[in-house]
Order: sequence, then structure tokens, then C-alpha cells
Amino acid sequence: MYHMIVKRKVRALFEAVSRGDAGPVLGQFAPRLEHRLLGDSALGGTRHTLAATARWYERLYRLMPDIAFDLDTIEVAGGPWHTIVTATWEERNSGTDGVETRNRGLHVLTLRWGKATSLVICPDTAGLVATLDRLAARGVAEARAAPISD
Repeated sequence: MYHMIVKRKVRALFEAVSRGDAGPVLGQFAPRLEHRLLGDSALGGTRHTLAATARWYERLYRLMPDIAFDLDTIEVAGGPWHTIVTATWEERNSGTDGVETRNRGLHVLTLRWGKATSLVICPDTAGLVATLDRLAARGVAEARAAPISD
């Protein structure tokens, strides 16, 4: 029953991000957190504060305002004291230039007593960098900005 509740909650969080609303995700983080996107890009890096993580989502929506996720699988392991969730997905967006791109990836989420202590986002980094390079070539300077890290 617990695993089913977690899956439903994770699905709702992806739906919120797909609507352009990072609030529910930000509300799930514990005071001590890790938010990391693999790779060296404007969206890469590691954040440990809610403020830096909020800035990251703001950047994500500026670069990919219509980002949306289609979930493939959600797997849950462990009890409420230490839960590991993996979610595989396909993401689509049209950047700021209207060119639709798709990317596949994996989220690894660690929960402790219902709060997210770690979120590691593992996209196809080559695909992400290609999208950001295309946006930068069209004048979107933030697509080549340094990662938001703290």
C-alpha cells in the first residue's frame, strides 16, 4: 500500500512539473537536500538548498517553457524511513525557439519519512547539451550559463 501511495505522489509531481509548476516538487524537499542533474551544462550541477533548487527550476522553465514528461516506469523500494524511487521517462519540449526535441532519462529519488532528501536526474546528456547548444546558437545566452550550484 505504501509503495502505491508513493507511486501516485511521484506521478503527480511529474504532472505538476509538466504544467510548469515546480511548487509541489520544491515542497517535497527536506531541509537538508541534494538536487543534482548529471552532466556539464547550464542545467547540470548540484544544489543543496531550496533557494538554489528553486532558481534551477526557474532556469529550466525559461529554457524549456513547455517541458513535459511521459512516465514509463516508477519503481519503489524500502519503507518510509528510507525509500528509493526510480522513474524512467521521456521528456519533450520546444525550447524557446519552437523546435521540438525529445530526451529520455531516469530520476532517482530518496525519501526519508515522506520528504525528499536526494533527487538525481540522469538525462541523455548528449541530447540535453545539443538542445542547449541549439538555443545558445539562436541567442539564448542562459543556455550556456554556468550551472546553478551551491
